[in-house]
Amino acid sequence: MPKPVDALDYLAHPGKHPAAGVCVLFADESFLKRHVLGMLKEQVLSGEDAEFSVTAFAGGEVQWRDVADALSTRALFGGGRNVVVIDEADDFVSRNRPTLEQYVARPGSASLLVLDVKQWPATTRLYKALAESGLQIECRFPPPARLLKWLASRAQQEHGAKLDPAAAELLAETVESDLGLFDQELAKLAALAGAGGTITKELVSEAVGGWRAKTAWEMLDAVLAGETRKALVQLDHLLLGGEVPIALLAQLSSNLRRFAAATRLIDQADRARRRITLRDALEQAGVKPFVMGKAEGQLRRLGRDRGRQLYRWLLDADLALKGSSSSPVRSRLELEELIVRLSAPPPATGPRPLSAARPR
Repeated sequence: MPKPVDALDYLAHPGKHPAAGVCVLFADESFLKRHVLGMLKEQVLSGEDAEFSVTAFAGGEVQWRDVADALSTRALFGGGRNVVVIDEADDFVSRNRPTLEQYVARPGSASLLVLDVKQWPATTRLYKALAESGLQIECRFPPPARLLKWLASRAQQEHGAKLDPAAAELLAETVESDLGLFDQELAKLAALAGAGGTITKELVSEAVGGWRAKTAWEMLDAVLAGETRKALVQLDHLLLGGEVPIALLAQLSSNLRRFAAATRLIDQADRARRRITLRDALEQAGVKPFVMGKAEGQLRRLGRDRGRQLYRWLLDADLALKGSSSSPVRSRLELEELIVRLSAPPPATGPRPLSAARPR
């Protein structure tokens, strides 16, 4: 059975993957989905009024009869095939699976149906039917080596700048796992580097987030390393520099929520008497491969007991900073209390440390 096409492979050579009667864009990388959809339209539409041949529906609301009408109705303007796009189509697919299976067997030759979904299990009849007669494109965030290659290529081809390998690695560590955010940062860095210039590691360090972002990440590292005094000093620098407490909490929370999710996954595996490694749990929780080694050590030190309380601690701090502790003095105390909770030494006895869940 043919495998789905990787989105980056499709965008590099769209001619090798002609649009069939039904195309599925699956996974959760919206930047890739947007660009793949644009390329699909280029393949099948023609003329200045091409967009008149495109109809888009919200998957949670549309009924099959409306989709069928759009597939069979030609626009008065535009050229090429008729394109019907179902956004957020997971629910639509669930409600209309038998009908879609019938349509995939005999799709309209003058139309292209595009389904944008997050989940696309390979065990369904619909998946197997489309593997033979349709086009399935996986729009997922790329692995580390592929990401670095894409960053260099994107910087050169789209933004006219050379990306130094060390700069690419630092950028990959700094920016959230979202290709749209990466592209925005590349555009900014290319403008700073100048026409035909080189984006260096130093430029990335200075321009992406600035000193406040760097200090905030260092503060989080200090917290998770148990260096309470260092973390409190960095908090003081950030607040004196004009950083907003609620913004600092948001930056801390972005990583700590992943640790909370990983802890929950390990607890669930324990209850189900199945094995999950700490690395697998962190990966499923969204931790980047570039920082996986550091994250494993941080979560082990944090421990399972504190990992279980992270969601509640972060929620309590968020509500306090937006309510009873919104004043400068109270907000500082709220953040200091959270830092002390997280960076305090683990108890000599008590709950066992967080590690891979093992079957009992």
